[in-house]
Amino acid sequence: MSKFIFKICSLLEWENLKKKKIFCGTKKDLMDGYIHLSKKSQVENTLKTHFFKKSKLVLLKLDTVGLKKLKWEKSEEGLVFPHLYSNIKLKNIKSVYKIELSKNGFYHFYDL
Repeated sequence: MSKFIFKICSLLEWENLKKKKIFCGTKKDLMDGYIHLSKKSQVENTLKTHFFKKSKLVLLKLDTVGLKKLKWEKSEEGLVFPHLYSNIKLKNIKSVYKIELSKNGFYHFYDL
């Protein structure tokens, strides 16, 4: 569907991914059995819904080419999200952005 998809994770998770060169998912991902991802148009809402007021977050931009077991599935709200039933490898990541929430409630993304 989309050439690029996105993963929001903590700065610590990103640092661990760089060291291990593989990411098995967040605690929530592991509980659910897949890695939760977003289309570009879904990132801001995902931040507001699941990461509001959390700090030290990063946004990983992933190329869908080479991702194994990527499925597009409907959420309980009827929206279609990408779910990855495998791991993210360092080579799948095309860009990394630091996420900051401003005092006025807007998210800003900065290259890392």
